[in-house]
Formats: sequence, structure tokens, C-alpha cells
Amino acid sequence: MIGDPFTMVVAIVLIVTIGRVASSKYKARHGIIEDEDMLGNKTQRQIGNGDTQAMQHEIHELKERIKVLERIATDNNSANDVSRQIEALRDN
Repeated sequence: MIGDPFTMVVAIVLIVTIGRVASSKYKARHGIIEDEDMLGNKTQRQIGNGDTQAMQHEIHELKERIKVLERIATDNNSANDVSRQIEALRDN
């Protein structure tokens, strides 16, 4: 039954959903990021290769810091040793 209102609503929702998925897939494939500010204004920007490498480097550094902090938190070290390790992190 094509004329049924419920069928039309489901068809519209399905079409909109497929369109949004296709749009998101396109943006992800081409490195387009969509930012939204507090007022709901959306801006799009494309990540360049240099930006990607810089972010990957920063993520790697943060992961290394997390590993060190986890080791400090789980090891049974004296207070002086923990202080020395924290100061060594600050120097990096």
C-alpha cells in the first residue's frame, strides 16, 4: 500500500538516514571534519597531511605519558621515587 501514511513516513525516515550515512562516509573518506560550536553553528574543514601527522604524534606522546602514569600509580614505590618520576615527566 503505497498511499498508507505510515509507509510514507517510514520511507522518508529511511531516505534521510541513508543520505546522512552516505554523507558521513564521504566526509570520512576525504578527511573532512565538521565542528560545532556552543551555539550550534557548524563549520567544516579538511585535515591536511601535516595536521594528521601532528595529531598522530601528539596522540603517541600522550599514550606514552599515560603508560608512565599507570606504571607510577600501580608500582609500590617510595614517595621520593614517585616525586622524582613526576618531575621527570614535567621536564619532557
